[in-house]
Amino acid sequence: MAQIVEREDEYVHVQFRDPDAFQTVREPNWAQWVAWSVSSSARVRIGKERGCEEWTVQSVLVDGEESLAREQAEQIAEKIDA
Repeated sequence: MAQIVEREDEYVHVQFRDPDAFQTVREPNWAQWVAWSVSSSARVRIGKERGCEEWTVQSVLVDGEESLAREQAEQIAEKIDA
C-alpha cells in the first residue's frame, strides 16, 4: 500500500517505502516494461533495502489524476513484487 502520494512536475510520485532505507535504487528497463502494461508513461524505482538482497519497489511515478495514479502505481507494484 502506498505510503506517500505527491505531485512532482508532470508526475504523481507514489512512494511505497522510505528511500532512506535503500542502499541502491534504480529504474531498470524490465521494470519499465511491466509498468507500461498498466500505464504507458509510468516510471518505476526499485532497489535493495539495507541488509536485504531482494529487489523491491520503492516508488512509482505516473502522470494523471492523483487517485488514478495511486491505483495504477499499486497495480504496477503488485505485478513487480509478485
